[in-house]
Amino acid sequence: MTKINIMINGAPGNMATMIMNHALKDKRYNVLPYSLTGSEILESEYNINSFKCQLIHPHNRDQWIKEKSPKDWICIDFTLPASACENAEFYCINTLPFVMGTTGGDQRVLESLVKNSQISAVIAPNMAKQIVALQAMITFAAENFPDVFKGYNLSIVESHQHTKVDTSGTAKAFVNCFNKLGIPFKENQIIKVRDPIKQKELGVPQAYLKGHAWHTYTLKSSDETASFMISHNINGRDIYASGTLDAVEFLSKKLQSQTKGKVFSMIDVLIG
Repeated sequence: MTKINIMINGAPGNMATMIMNHALKDKRYNVLPYSLTGSEILESEYNINSFKCQLIHPHNRDQWIKEKSPKDWICIDFTLPASACENAEFYCINTLPFVMGTTGGDQRVLESLVKNSQISAVIAPNMAKQIVALQAMITFAAENFPDVFKGYNLSIVESHQHTKVDTSGTAKAFVNCFNKLGIPFKENQIIKVRDPIKQKELGVPQAYLKGHAWHTYTLKSSDETASFMISHNINGRDIYASGTLDAVEFLSKKLQSQTKGKVFSMIDVLIG
């Protein structure tokens, strides 16, 4: 079996590190010893046990990529929201297909960059297959039973580690579904919890305050005689690493059929 060459960008960030740990043990992948990183990172190398990874900073990555002239690489991007579009442009210019789990970037810009390039990509606000499947169920309901919750009130509470600066992309995606179900809810109404004290009050275990994703969607009728609740509480990051690596394998197969200029979602990965 030919291994898939992957460059995991975002080290020494938590998600990039988690995926590196998983990928290094996965026989499907050859983890390249490079990682794009932010300008605020002073180190030039990041080590995971015996694996040494060179950190590529923004000021020298253009020269670095010219020297490497990569072929058959797939990038995994878990960087920061502010760099998502810039990174996507870098991938497109340098013909680097990518899987992007970084949230907060302008989705329209990201899709436009890929569609006008010679590569394809998987771009998703959530790489957890099980959560994506749940979202697909809600999407099905929204498309087939429009306005079924008309007149209901909605609250969305999402809790993540304090280092996550943006509002959850998954929560935002659910908003669109609930709009179609008849509830005029806006993204800025999402309650974003980043305070560890409040997170413990929600029930987040102490051990996972630095890495979790707890979401609760509560629907109540206007007279409060009926209520519905959907929640998905994830402790740690392993679930995202597994889904991300499956997305890479999916994208690799698409590239073998010379697919270009196509943006795939995790729904496509599940179906594929």
